[in-house]
Amino acid sequence: MADEMEESMANQVSNSLDKTVLEKPIYQGIMAFATVEKFVSTSDKDYVPPKFPFDLPSFNRSSTFGVEMRKHFFLDLDNWTFLNHGAFGCVLKEALEAAFKWQCYAERQPVRFVDREMLPHLAHVNRRLANFVGCDPSDIVLLPNATFAINTVIKSIAWRPGDTVYFLNTCYYTVKKLFRHISSEHGVVLKEITITFPATSEEIIQRIKETLEEGTRLAVFGHIPSNYPIVMPVEEIVQLCHRKRVPVLIDGAHALGTLPLNLTVLKADYYVGNAHKWLACPKGCGFLCVSKDNQHMIKPLVVSSGFTAGFNSQFIWTGLRDYSPYLALNTVLDFWEAMGPDQIRQYNNTLANKAALMLADKWGTGLLSHADMFGPMVLIRLPEVLLDCVTRGYEDEPVKAHAEMVQAKLHYEFSIEVPVKLIQGKLHTRISAHVYNELSDYDKLCEAILIMTNDVCNNPAAYDTYKNYR
Repeated sequence: MADEMEESMANQVSNSLDKTVLEKPIYQGIMAFATVEKFVSTSDKDYVPPKFPFDLPSFNRSSTFGVEMRKHFFLDLDNWTFLNHGAFGCVLKEALEAAFKWQCYAERQPVRFVDREMLPHLAHVNRRLANFVGCDPSDIVLLPNATFAINTVIKSIAWRPGDTVYFLNTCYYTVKKLFRHISSEHGVVLKEITITFPATSEEIIQRIKETLEEGTRLAVFGHIPSNYPIVMPVEEIVQLCHRKRVPVLIDGAHALGTLPLNLTVLKADYYVGNAHKWLACPKGCGFLCVSKDNQHMIKPLVVSSGFTAGFNSQFIWTGLRDYSPYLALNTVLDFWEAMGPDQIRQYNNTLANKAALMLADKWGTGLLSHADMFGPMVLIRLPEVLLDCVTRGYEDEPVKAHAEMVQAKLHYEFSIEVPVKLIQGKLHTRISAHVYNELSDYDKLCEAILIMTNDVCNNPAAYDTYKNYR
């Protein structure tokens, strides 16, 4: 089946290539980086997009959300209950196929594609993404992922000993590792502030107001933190930081596709995001948006041909690699525009909320924080007896590995993919909801946890079923 699909797609690309050759396209200069800035700064009225070398798939809203939408995703949903879209996303089937078409097209005449055609196409998708997130196309650049983007900002800053980086305990763990690195390299002071949940937006703002000092070199906040997936009040946070004259970076790894973004209105100094998570782009597509006041100091991690040609030009090409995830973003955005971004977000948020409240009720537990603070990811506390079991009656101090034991049991014995986390000393599961999910998926998780709970309560040897997952 895969071979037939590959052959079919290759034939389509071949036919499109022949047509393109016959059209005798207008000459384009080799690696014309000087034109990239023009491509991204031209007004919508005057901009002429490049012609695609093959037909892209079209979408229409003929399917209802839920099971019918599964045909659009590459997930093996026949064998798995997948409640972890928030981990690495899952790719839109048509987008993966489009990426393969771009790869095939490029390889049939790689010099022509890379030298003469690729930059206009990258600039075009850059413009489309800018429109989707509400910013000027000249302020946004495509990068492989949010981690890459955050490193780009952090490693561009000329740190001095004694400079302070401010962040919350909700900050993603790899970002904290980056902070520890620059602290050891440059003598930067790290100021981590703890937020205890449940907490309201007002309480979070007040905590930041009390602890953020003027003169802080950089403040970093997650828009929707991974381990604490509440929707943070970033508009108020950015305003507060700027009143204290503190530059602010927003980690929006989970925001693109889950929230309506208007980065021009938000006015964060730096904003990063992933397109491969909730937007469902092929892996290796993210972005960095930088305010014009800061663009002069931000440099790419890889210096290549476009360096010094302009802010966008220095990022658009970082050497020869596979750029198809960026180009497949055209197909992803076509899908979202056809299905309706507001409709997708409403379905996902409503389903996650309904499922979370159902689970908390059936398990006799609760949510990490107030229900209205979550989007399409929610943390629900697991029954206490599970942590009691995996720690052998708290003989062991609860650690991350104990949460992973419960997660592994769900994975291997129930074919349920959902993360389990140790938050504030309690086990929680973080459910995700996307358009391919239905409430019945969460019924399976509910039943699995009840079976595990019942086993712990009635089987003195229950720990033995977990210890192999340690």
